Amino acid sequence: MIRRFARPAAAAVPCLILAALLLPLPCSAEPPDGTLAGMIAGHPALERAPRVTATKDGRPGDAVNVAFIGTDAELHRALAVAGWYAADPITLRTSVRIAADVVLRKPYEHAPVSDLYLWGRREDYAFEQPVGDSPKQRHHVRFWKSAEVDESGEPLWLGAATFDERVEISREAGGITHRIGADIDSERNKLLVDTRNSGTLDGFYWVDRFHRHREGRNGGGDPYFTDGRLAVGVIIVK
Repeated sequence: MIRRFARPAAAAVPCLILAALLLPLPCSAEPPDGTLAGMIAGHPALERAPRVTATKDGRPGDAVNVAFIGTDAELHRALAVAGWYAADPITLRTSVRIAADVVLRKPYEHAPVSDLYLWGRREDYAFEQPVGDSPKQRHHVRFWKSAEVDESGEPLWLGAATFDERVEISREAGGITHRIGADIDSERNKLLVDTRNSGTLDGFYWVDRFHRHREGRNGGGDPYFTDGRLAVGVIIVK
C-alpha cells in the first residue's frame, strides 16, 4: 500500500515553506523527481522541531537535516534495503573493537556512534554505511522519534546525517572520536538518493529555511555548512 496525502492548510507548518517540486540539489548526489508533487502534507511534529542536536553536556551538536515519516519497522527496512547498517550500542566490547579495527584497518559495519540528544534524550537509532575497510570513515545518521504522530498515526523521525572523515583522540574524553565533513547537505542528499533508489520511498519534500543559520560547529568543534533545507522522506507502507 502506498501512502497518499492531501495538501495541508497554509497554517499547518508556521514559518516553514514546503517545496513540492523537488528542486535540484547543489551537489553531485541529485535525487530524482518524487511522487509527492501536488500531494504535500506537513507532519505536525515539524512545527516545533528542534534544529540542532546537543551533546550530553548541553553544547550544540550536529544539525538536523533529514527526516522520514513511517513506523519503526518501516524505517529499519528502508535503511537496510538502501544498504545502511544499524549501529551497535556503545559498550566496552564495541568500543575496544572499533578502536582495534581502526588501527588494524578491519571493517566494522555496525560500529557504534557516540550519543547526541534531541527532545532531551539520546538518539533512538543510528545507522551507517562504511567507506573502505576501516570504521575510520563512514556515512552515518542518528534518528529521534517524535512524540506527535500524523493523521495516519505515524511519527516523524528527525535525523542528523554527517560523514565521518577521520578519527582523533578526544581531548575531552581521552578516547577515539570522529571528525565530520563540513558539507552536511551532501550526506542528507546521499541518504535520499540511497533510499529513493532502493524503492522504499513514496516520495519526499523539502522544508525551506529550516535553518536560519547556514554555518555552525558541532560539539567537537567541527565546522559545517548547509543550504538550510530539511528533506522529509515518506516511506512506502508494505
